[in-house]
Amino acid sequence: MTSSTTSDVRYDPYDVKLNADPYPMFKALREEAPLYYNSEHDFYALSRHEDVTAALNDYETFSSSRGAILELIKANIDIPPGVLIFEDPPIHDIHRKLLARMFTPRKIFALEPQVREFCAASLDPLVGTGKFDFVKDLGAQMPMKVIGMLLGIPEEDQEAIRDFANDQMRTEEGKPMKAAEEGMVSGDIFGAYIDWRAEHPSDDIMTELLNVEFEDETGTVRKLSRDELLTYVNVVSGAGNETTTRLIGWAGKVLAEHPDQRRELVENPDLIPNAIEELLRFEAPAPHVARYVTRDVEFHGQTVPEGSVMMMLIASANRDDRQFPNGDAFDIHRKTKQHLTFSVGTHFCLGSALARLEGRIAIEEILKRFPEWDVDLSQASLSPTSTVRGWDTLPSTF
Repeated sequence: MTSSTTSDVRYDPYDVKLNADPYPMFKALREEAPLYYNSEHDFYALSRHEDVTAALNDYETFSSSRGAILELIKANIDIPPGVLIFEDPPIHDIHRKLLARMFTPRKIFALEPQVREFCAASLDPLVGTGKFDFVKDLGAQMPMKVIGMLLGIPEEDQEAIRDFANDQMRTEEGKPMKAAEEGMVSGDIFGAYIDWRAEHPSDDIMTELLNVEFEDETGTVRKLSRDELLTYVNVVSGAGNETTTRLIGWAGKVLAEHPDQRRELVENPDLIPNAIEELLRFEAPAPHVARYVTRDVEFHGQTVPEGSVMMMLIASANRDDRQFPNGDAFDIHRKTKQHLTFSVGTHFCLGSALARLEGRIAIEEILKRFPEWDVDLSQASLSPTSTVRGWDTLPSTF
């Protein structure tokens, strides 16, 4: 190993201090160790946009079937069928098609009035109080209500479900996630809702999944088994909460730090969709994703052996000057083509249209009521997790 072990370049996904601002280290990796090896945790990492894109597209070499998180792959645990993000084609494509029907642009677009209503319900009581926490008051509330509505989870149970999903990702500071030691959590918490929906069908994802017929990998036409259903619902519930919550938190911080650009958004809300893309690029809620390496593969003159873990540093690729000139600067007018926050290829995020819709409406509704704010970083806390990066609390004053 050349530069990756001899220089000061060191990337550790569990290092709380480093993760508070990983971008200077990402820049160093891109320049000095574009293929980086960490001997302590035994993984490789790619940091340049071109390399990360190529690896994400090559699912045969970089497999998701053992998980997409470093400690899960290392633990080599059984992954239940139906955890889409931890599957490869062809089985991945079969499962994904089923869910894709629930997330068509038409269905997502139709949610706009409800999303706006959920935002208003969170924000209206705060008008005139002078205080607003981007995460507690909105980011942790609205996405939970939207996904709860889509799945058909009663409102009084939504917080428990959200906290259950978040707990699976939580780690003690600097530690791997629990699932690596205890195995993947089943979706049993959703069992009662599924049984209820079987008797009382409704216009929601759960009812659709209960009734959908598909051809599985053996060529059999069938419905989903109960275990598959539980897993699906668990995946959608977790994915639909955590990342959008982080996006709203980052919007609060980044726009506070760029008041001129925030003012432009107030004056011209048509700029908001592009601002959301730039936010997603600038502060990716899921900064990295890992894959199991199925064959020897070469990057930058070095061989990565079969059986290794490769980490793709999405947040680094998103700031690579080769793809995004002056990548460490935030600019709502940037043409953000091909940021990797929603991944690319096989695992392109199914919920991307929903996340964009929620992000856009949240910013519109916040700016309507609170055109200016300051965040109090001394009272804010970053969430301790090895998979997503964002705020647990982000208090602000206006």
